[in-house]
Amino acid sequence: MSSVASGIDANLFWLKWPPYGAPQRELQKPKSQSFQPNSTSTLNYLSHLLSSHFTPLFSAFYPLNCCNFTYTSSIMESFDNIYLDLSKQPGKCKLAESGLGWRPSGGGDTFTLDSSNIGAAQWSRAAKGFELKILSRSSGVIQLDGFDQEDLERLSKAFKIWYGINVETREHALRGWNWGKAEFTKAELAFNVQNRPAFEIPYSEISNTNLAGRNEVAVEFALPTGDGNDAVTKPGSTKNRGRKAAAGPDELVEMRFYIPGTAVKNDKAEGAEGEEEDNEEEAEEQNAANLFYETLMDKAEIGDVAGDTFATFLDVLHLTPRGRFDIDMYESSFRLRGKTYDYKIQYSAIKKFFLLPKNDDTHTLIVLGLDPPLRQGQTRYPFLVMQLKLDEEISLEMNMTEDILKGQYKDRLQAHYEEPIHQVVTKVFRGLSGKKVIMPSKDFSSHHGHQGVKCSIKANEGLLYFLDKSLMFVPKPATYIQMENIAIVTMSRVGGAVSASRTFDITVSLKGGLGEHQFSNINREEQKSLEDFFKAKNIRIKNEMAEEAAGLIAAALDNDAMGSSDDEVRPDRGSADEDESSVDEDFAGSSESDVAEEFDSDHESSGDSDEEMGDASDGGDDKPEDERPKKKTKTAN
Repeated sequence: MSSVASGIDANLFWLKWPPYGAPQRELQKPKSQSFQPNSTSTLNYLSHLLSSHFTPLFSAFYPLNCCNFTYTSSIMESFDNIYLDLSKQPGKCKLAESGLGWRPSGGGDTFTLDSSNIGAAQWSRAAKGFELKILSRSSGVIQLDGFDQEDLERLSKAFKIWYGINVETREHALRGWNWGKAEFTKAELAFNVQNRPAFEIPYSEISNTNLAGRNEVAVEFALPTGDGNDAVTKPGSTKNRGRKAAAGPDELVEMRFYIPGTAVKNDKAEGAEGEEEDNEEEAEEQNAANLFYETLMDKAEIGDVAGDTFATFLDVLHLTPRGRFDIDMYESSFRLRGKTYDYKIQYSAIKKFFLLPKNDDTHTLIVLGLDPPLRQGQTRYPFLVMQLKLDEEISLEMNMTEDILKGQYKDRLQAHYEEPIHQVVTKVFRGLSGKKVIMPSKDFSSHHGHQGVKCSIKANEGLLYFLDKSLMFVPKPATYIQMENIAIVTMSRVGGAVSASRTFDITVSLKGGLGEHQFSNINREEQKSLEDFFKAKNIRIKNEMAEEAAGLIAAALDNDAMGSSDDEVRPDRGSADEDESSVDEDFAGSSESDVAEEFDSDHESSGDSDEEMGDASDGGDDKPEDERPKKKTKTAN
């Protein structure tokens, strides 16, 4: 209004609120009071009236412009005890025309979402009451849990008026069936049972997927890094949800889908009606599990890593997990691409980095200690073991600008490498991850001048390396032992004669009763090298082989002493002595010369002549046949 009357009659000043269906209330001032439009009291009253008596959405319908004075109110909807993205701590959620925000009750970073980034909204039952799920245009899925059922009306009106979005009410499937239909939406994978969602998995929570069988797809979920940096700058981002959920004692880490049959894949998107027939002809039928796997890889962007590939190493042999993988190096992660399995590993997950030469003087091993470990189905791999040839050389040009190379990776990476492949891989991994390379200790050298000792853990053969602060056994099962945790090392040999044995075992016992590790079938020539190394590291050694050898020597001396005392007087043993000196009359044995057996070289073809039988008895008892004792006649009782 460009001009108004000189006064405002309070009796005529009444308004009804809200204007869209809610219970209305009238606000009216006493008749006796009037206000001048230009007076301070009038403006103060209008300000107080709008801010204290009307709900925040009033200005959206009745903008006030009086006497060239415009009043703007802070319009807002507020909800308490709301949980953001499975957080343990509740907070306050506020909605305004510009967007929404959430702040934890105990203080902390505030999460905000601009109104232009809100794509859709869904209302459903949840763990703490009712949940508002917001599908953002760029940030994935935002979950707000803890609403009351009465809050739906306020939320629906706010989203409709401010954001132009209808809040969809969804009911979950409660039948408990484990078969249904998978639906790939823009931001999440939904599993529907009878057209109702049983559960949803945001793509941002999926870290990897693999074909576990012909008709089976394994989906692995993101885990916290465990490095203490779980707090991120954007508490509401979907990447933070996994970290908040991981605060519980148990966490789902993998899910498998059984997908039988075949499915049709269209190479082109459906367009106009005239193109539908062409699309049907171009449709390709393939295994349903493969199509599910490829679609999930594309939707979850598992194969796509932000940024360019800095370096790529092709067909690298891995001993753990076994197979050949291509290695793509990125700014913050690297990717292993195999025929069956793909892995994406953050550099922050690398805790140990070893370079271990093999005893064959042909290969070397690069070992990466991972936390969290690499998972392949039910198997966990805390160590990644690569085997590279020493004489294989490559030429590598780093795919990064000179500014990045000199600024971010100064003195850590080179623009060009032309060296043996094991040195290039080591330098690139060290430069991008910032981890120190651990090599075998200079204090140890085997009997043959090698840095590893051949041994076995149970039935698995491998090499045991002696490092400055630890022991490392590779390739399978890769075992890492810190020396500060070793209580005692026992050298022994289980079974067999110790003096004649060519191998021995060592048992490494850990402090605090944390168990022990046994390494078997170590060459006897390595005993002195191991003893010298453990003594140099001030580790207690117990040599059971020496004790057993001393015991055997003592036993042998006792036997010799017993043999030399045959002429000595022995104690009377009663009838036992008589048994030794008595003659068995029933047995007519031959003399000192034994009869040749059939397998002896002295044996000739057997005959039935009396001469041969007589020769067989020669050299026996010289008594005449008449003087020999007669055989006793056996009589039946």
